[in-house]
Parts: sequence; C-alpha cells; structure tokens
Amino acid sequence: MKLSVIIPAFNEERLIGDTLRSINDGLEFIKQRGWETELIVCDNNSTDRTGEIARAAGATVVFEPVNQIARARNCGAHAATGDWLLFVDADSHPSRGLLGEMMEQILSGQCLAGGSTVKLDGDDATARRISKFWNWISRRWRLLAGSFIFCEAAAFRAVGGFSNELYVAEELDLSKKLKRLARKQGKRLAILHKHPLVTSARKVHLYSLREHLGFMVRAVLVPGTMRKREACFPWYDGRR
Repeated sequence: MKLSVIIPAFNEERLIGDTLRSINDGLEFIKQRGWETELIVCDNNSTDRTGEIARAAGATVVFEPVNQIARARNCGAHAATGDWLLFVDADSHPSRGLLGEMMEQILSGQCLAGGSTVKLDGDDATARRISKFWNWISRRWRLLAGSFIFCEAAAFRAVGGFSNELYVAEELDLSKKLKRLARKQGKRLAILHKHPLVTSARKVHLYSLREHLGFMVRAVLVPGTMRKREACFPWYDGRR
C-alpha cells in the first residue's frame, strides 16, 4: 500500500514548517507499519519561502500558478503515485492516532474515502463552538472537512477530483460525488472522531464576526459567490 500526502500551500512560511514536522512524524509511523509514502506540497503561486521550506523538509514541490485551493489540491493529486491520497491543509497537524485510525479504515476494504472531526487550536470559546457545530454537521451528513481528506486514488480520479469552478466549498462538492460513488460500490465514507485533527483557528481571529456573516449571507443569497475568487476573501486576500 502506498499513501500520497498532498498539502496545498499559499504563502504559508509561518506555519508550514510545523505542519511538515508533524506530517513527517506521521509518515514515519506509517512506514513502520510497512506502507510506502510520499509527501507532495503544491506551491500555489506563493511569494514567500513556502516552497523552500517544503523542499528542506523532504517534500516534492509542484507548482500551480492559479491561486485556487481546488486547483492546488488537484495539481498535487496529479503528481501523486499512491494507491490512496491524503489531503492535509498547511496549518493542520494530524496525530499518529488519527493516521492509525485512517489506516484501519483503508485496510477494512469497506471505506472509499473519509475525513475527520476537527479541533481548532487555542482556547477561544468561539472557535470551540464553531468546531463543535461543524463536527455535528460532518458526522450527521458525512461531509469532509478540507483540512483532512483521505480517498482511494482511483475513486478520486473517477469523480473528477475537486471542482475547478469553486473557490470555496470544493470539499463539500467532492463529498457529494464520493458518496454517490460509494453507494454504487457498496462502500462508505467514514468520518473519524476518536483523534480529532488539530487545525489553526486563525480565521476566527483574522476576520470579524461581521465579515464571516457577510460572506455566508452572500454565499447563500447571491448566485455564483463561491465561483468568484474576490468574493471568497477569507481564503484568498493574503491575511496570515
């Protein structure tokens, strides 16, 4: 079995070093159990040292010139040679426990793809409420958080990967496509929850409640909002 870990990264020099140390520790754990691994970072047109830091950590670095998360993930997946793909965000730290739980699901033969519940770092009460609400939605409707998605490579390619039409919510679109394929194949999507993924709460601090609510209202009421880069500013305006 070979696992390809794919990290999309745009101007992540502040956080990607810690992420890669965490990932490399996890890959060592996976290799100890007899699996092959590879680590791919997609530099999504960064203007800082993201690519340099990734190479120093032993990652294969590929480049996607269009600044879009879906394209960056698809670019990394195109370069991957693993039987399974694992997408992890550049500000997230999967534990050995979470990776072990993922491996169990893969080896069961019944899982086509999966994700994880999340825990936003720090002690902010708002962040805790947000993660609790999302985790309930994720487990109830089997929706994958983009910060941690594992998927059979053949299934990912069969559904066409992430939609290049979307600047946000591409993971929800992928969830729907994978659920349909899983039903056809008699398999399942798993949402792991014993070892939640620790991921950054920075968007809670970098953007005001008014900004978050404004985006959500426009996403619901204004057609095409999620297909416009400038409208999806919390992901693309460069605040770090």
